[in-house]
Amino acid sequence: MKTFTLNNGAEIPQVGFGTYSIPEEDCISCVRDALSVGYRLIDTAQTYGNEHLIGKAIKTSEVPRSDVFIISKVWISNYGYDRTMSSIEESLRSLGTDYIDLMLLHEPYCDRYGAYRALEDACKAGKLRSIGVSNFYPDHYVDLVYNFDIVPAANEIEMHPFTQREQDFKYADEFGTRLISWSPFASGERDIFHNPVLCEVASRHGKSVGQVILRWLNQRGAVIIPKSVRRSRMEENFDIFGFSLTDEDMKEISTLETGEYINGDHHDPEEVRSYILDED
Repeated sequence: MKTFTLNNGAEIPQVGFGTYSIPEEDCISCVRDALSVGYRLIDTAQTYGNEHLIGKAIKTSEVPRSDVFIISKVWISNYGYDRTMSSIEESLRSLGTDYIDLMLLHEPYCDRYGAYRALEDACKAGKLRSIGVSNFYPDHYVDLVYNFDIVPAANEIEMHPFTQREQDFKYADEFGTRLISWSPFASGERDIFHNPVLCEVASRHGKSVGQVILRWLNQRGAVIIPKSVRRSRMEENFDIFGFSLTDEDMKEISTLETGEYINGDHHDPEEVRSYILDED
């Protein structure tokens, strides 16, 4: 498995397996399938409600825990130093492991400062190998960087051909943070798999549109975490290293940028309100 190097020297697989919204009854078998296909990065979160299933899947697979890179995320109801510390312990128990490879703050809301201080201390104690953030826009991210000792190792954000995040790359590159793309296929919106530009690029390379999207993200330097419950699609999503997109391909795909978010705007006051009120 090809890897990227994080800012603390840790190696993270370039392609991971996402587990958001996988039905509970399918989660263990899907993760085991992904591991058998060759995935070595599994992405989960406290709010997904499946950390315990991820732990069981890894434990009952043929892949040693030491070979699996686990990402999880602290939910905003667990923000604040003490709550975050307690939630980290709960995640460790649920996953059945004594360390988590990368723990992220899931959203930029509520007491993110107290929560990140807890991540720093848990990292220094060896319970977390790396720490970072998720859904932090450049202003959220820069604010955090200048107020803590440990620069986030990663920022997991919505990123796909319609939302390309050039500004996020600018600041992440400046401070050495690796971007991770969630929803690399834009949740299937805007008929992405039949987009004429993507279809043309895919035709030139004899690959699927999905493979072209993942390869495009990979060549930009992003970690990618596609999700599927079908083994054949897992295999397809994993098979992106046998070809390279040309500069012209990359330029054509760059024209698809819309400047809009498909899965929610984390600067929208009503969206922020909905997150906060959901936790009351």
